[in-house]
Amino acid sequence: RTQRPVALLFIDLDHFKEINDTLGHATGDLLLKQVGKRLASYVRASDTVTRLGGDEFTITLAELHDIDTVTDVAQKILEDLSHPFELDDEVAYISASIGITLYPQDAASVGELLRNADQAMYESKGLGRNRFCYFTRSMQDAAQARMAISNDLRRAMGNEQLTVFYQPIVELGAGCIVKAEALLRWRHPENGEISPVDFIPIAEHTGMIVGIGNWVFQQALSQAGAWRSTHPDFSVSVNVSPVQFYRSNEAYYREWLSDCESIGRTPGAGPAVSIEITESLMMTSDETVMDKLTAFQNAGIKISLDDFGTGYSSLSYLRKFHLDYLKIDQSFVHNLEQDPANRALCEAIIVMAHKLGLKVIAEGIETPGQRDMLAGAGCDFGQGYLFSPPVGAEEFERMLRS
Repeated sequence: RTQRPVALLFIDLDHFKEINDTLGHATGDLLLKQVGKRLASYVRASDTVTRLGGDEFTITLAELHDIDTVTDVAQKILEDLSHPFELDDEVAYISASIGITLYPQDAASVGELLRNADQAMYESKGLGRNRFCYFTRSMQDAAQARMAISNDLRRAMGNEQLTVFYQPIVELGAGCIVKAEALLRWRHPENGEISPVDFIPIAEHTGMIVGIGNWVFQQALSQAGAWRSTHPDFSVSVNVSPVQFYRSNEAYYREWLSDCESIGRTPGAGPAVSIEITESLMMTSDETVMDKLTAFQNAGIKISLDDFGTGYSSLSYLRKFHLDYLKIDQSFVHNLEQDPANRALCEAIIVMAHKLGLKVIAEGIETPGQRDMLAGAGCDFGQGYLFSPPVGAEEFERMLRS
């Protein structure tokens, strides 16, 4: 009407599910109403505030004379939403992730503008939430690449393109292989090896990780059973995504536990499979996740905390969850010989873990010097290219026998 630019802001509340889960849906509805009122207070009569559904809102800023106004509005939203919400007898705190796109610079149709703003919003979430991002063409290119990987991954699951590799975990004191970590690999028929860094997040976002993760678990369990015929105490560790814990139904976990029992335990030997979880999973208060972890623990399945030292590293988690192993992240091991601070951190983690009754696995060991330093500090197990890269089951078995 005025031939002036228009901005579309796509606003998604951060961790709104936790409000619903902890305070109830009625309180969540009150929060949404109050958020709507706050958003409406930022705009002019010519602008539009919309709730699309769930915890997603949009603001259309029309007839813009100055594009900088959009940044001011986005900053005001983030600041104001950080203030507490009084919800009857409860007080809630939230933040928001905002994606922004401009008309006519970025797109000319409603559908394109919504997609652009949605992509920019997910970029905000990926950067840590509680912030805003403007849409860029690189986001669109990345979104198209993710869609292509997603479509190819669906086909890969049925065309035997996925393989489980195994990386040895060595007992540093004895120098022998005692465990393995199962690692998923994807060989694309046209594009070759696809990095797990590229496809695992997409599998998690689409929910495909549930089916893939359960397939990996069954492969690892079967392989562990075969290797235990000659190495009775051998076990394979499997990474379990937080998304698997949230989305897998109870039947999957009953099947897992039943299958672990069917492998059987050699008298005095441990379970055939252990699981590795991330710190983000431990941060949840979700009862379903807690129940599943407890079921694993009750069945005697060992639990490792992966990448320790890179997240919150809260000691309260180590007390709350009865873990068996801590895995020192490879970023600490990488500069172990050159950086005294990294060396001190590794030593402190090892001492603390042992005081708590936990074993320690150091990842990313690449040199004899790193191995010797960790062994001297009392680290129990090591994993890394010094011993072997991840290899196929047949090659791993040759290493295990020798």
